[in-house]
Amino acid sequence: MLSVNRLDIRFGDKHLFKDISVRVHEGNRIGLVGVNGAGKSTLLKIMAGVAASDDGVVSRAKTFTVAYLPQESSALVSDNTLYEEAETAFAGLLALQAEAERIHNTLAGIDPDSEDFAALLKRQGEIQHELEGSDIYTIRARIEKVLQGLGFKQEDLAAPVTTFSGGWVMRLMLAKMLLAAPSLLLLDEPTNHLDLESLTWVEEFLRSSKGAMVIISHDRTFLDRTTKLTWEISLGRLTVYKGNYSYYVKEKEERREIERAAFDNQQQKIRQTMRFVERFRAKSTKAKQVQSRVRQLEKMDILEMEEDERQIRFTFPPAPPSGRDVLQIEGVSKSYQQKQVLREVDLVLQRGDKVAVVGVNGAGKTTLVKIIAGLIDYDHGQIRFGANVKLSYFGQHQAQELSPQLTALDTMATTGVEMTVTRTRSLLGAFLFRGEEVEKKVAVLSGGEKSRLALARMIATPANLMVLDEPTNHLDMSSQEVLQEAMAQYDGTIIVVSHNRYFLDSFVNKVLEVKAGHVALYEGNISEYLRKMQLIADEQGGKTAAETEDSFEDAERIRDDVPKEKRKDKRKQEAEKRQERSRLIGPWSKKLTEAENEIEKLEREKEGLEQQLADPDLYKDEHAWSRTSREYEECKRHLERWYARWETAQEKIDEVDAQLGRED
Repeated sequence: MLSVNRLDIRFGDKHLFKDISVRVHEGNRIGLVGVNGAGKSTLLKIMAGVAASDDGVVSRAKTFTVAYLPQESSALVSDNTLYEEAETAFAGLLALQAEAERIHNTLAGIDPDSEDFAALLKRQGEIQHELEGSDIYTIRARIEKVLQGLGFKQEDLAAPVTTFSGGWVMRLMLAKMLLAAPSLLLLDEPTNHLDLESLTWVEEFLRSSKGAMVIISHDRTFLDRTTKLTWEISLGRLTVYKGNYSYYVKEKEERREIERAAFDNQQQKIRQTMRFVERFRAKSTKAKQVQSRVRQLEKMDILEMEEDERQIRFTFPPAPPSGRDVLQIEGVSKSYQQKQVLREVDLVLQRGDKVAVVGVNGAGKTTLVKIIAGLIDYDHGQIRFGANVKLSYFGQHQAQELSPQLTALDTMATTGVEMTVTRTRSLLGAFLFRGEEVEKKVAVLSGGEKSRLALARMIATPANLMVLDEPTNHLDMSSQEVLQEAMAQYDGTIIVVSHNRYFLDSFVNKVLEVKAGHVALYEGNISEYLRKMQLIADEQGGKTAAETEDSFEDAERIRDDVPKEKRKDKRKQEAEKRQERSRLIGPWSKKLTEAENEIEKLEREKEGLEQQLADPDLYKDEHAWSRTSREYEECKRHLERWYARWETAQEKIDEVDAQLGRED
């Protein structure tokens, strides 16, 4: 058991943590959530003993072991091979085994009747008893299983650790922790360096492990599948929710309604009290009552309300019209030195396709999207874009191209797209730049802030083909939802590389699998794709795709081996489910579209009125100012009503989707 006792950290007037006390019990599976900057990583470091805290703040049982995986790691300095480094997870057991061998050799040369012989024999028995309960003889098999599950190949086992990139070193560190099986795993964004296949493997491994864990992740599906408790850090306080992330979202909204009512009641009481004080402050006959009210205010525990992130809304600019066939790839191949990454790739995408690109790390996903974006050349083949296709691209390292001397607001102005200040600030707000933060220079932004700014800049440009490589890596949950909703409503074509399943599932309609230099296109979203892959694995005796599919040709053969009747039934069920969904959401979908159109029209009207109200000349004409003010207030009231209608329609659609999901 590990406990955090009265943790209190303050920076100036701002509390990072306010008197936090919490415990981790044996076997707890905890998701740690909160907005960016709330202190999640700091809390994890304090629990791990990496960051300093006052004596007695963190305590744990003597036999309670802790392992910590940070978001990023410095280079691993080691002369070991991959296997040897993974083997260090069992250093204690291997040391016992070596001691047992030394004792065995020593006993051969000692008089059996001596005291030393008896002492060594006793120690040998103790070691043997400990080793027998440790499964030491299965160490190699366990190491190979974990390393392969995390994406390493058999031939990698003998390679020096120094030859692996930072992402693969992070996988190795994770492997060592999983092998060591500590009492408590502290994992800070463990999915950042994993592909979809490795991510699902880690999920299953963690679900079957017995140790406790605290996980920070912006992957909602990962949290839902691996955790059963949720800790939320907000405004310096830690609140415990007795369920996974989806439970937390629902429960939090219910709690917020109660908190909002209490906050509103308290604010009204404060206003009433202040009115009484201001009114009777100068009257001597009321002095006693005034002082009593002032003391009441001083003793009052002022309630705070966290900013409601879900109020932020963003929509993409309308996609310029394009031809029906947006992209045609014929026989494209690409090699780096002796390694062929892509081999005779053929692909056709049509207007409105929203495609998730998946595959193991190193399969060629980023190479493919960079070729499509025109950033790297291909060896041979042909790529043709449809009529009037306008492409925009966001890469993993796009942030490095931002000018360090510009502010966030100035950076948005370099898009060449005319946007009002209100819309620009709204877009920046959707990616966590609020208030004075829009005046920050790029040079002082963190890596995550730069990535968010680069993404905001990219999506401000009207395009009908968006190509994105890991766009959610530095976005918290609320920002992901903003982007997710905008992508679902976007009427252009999307190609996105991501392993964030929840993010992709709401808008993707096709999955492009890159494997062994070839590509295969599947209809449906990520969940449907994974179900198909599981069906293939089941047909192969429960083996994983990595164990059974060594080449693209093998994958094609396995896919064709699935009984036609089963595939036909599956397609029929999926078609019936789509028809049922269309029938149930049809009326609400119409209302949603109507509300969106009205909101867009009213937003434009509101922006126009705001510009008029910002004109000093307006106030010279009292009649014109009065009329414009009335129009502005009326516009806001209409907007609120249409937003309410939009939310009602969206909630009804979500209810239908949730119901159909439960019936699966």
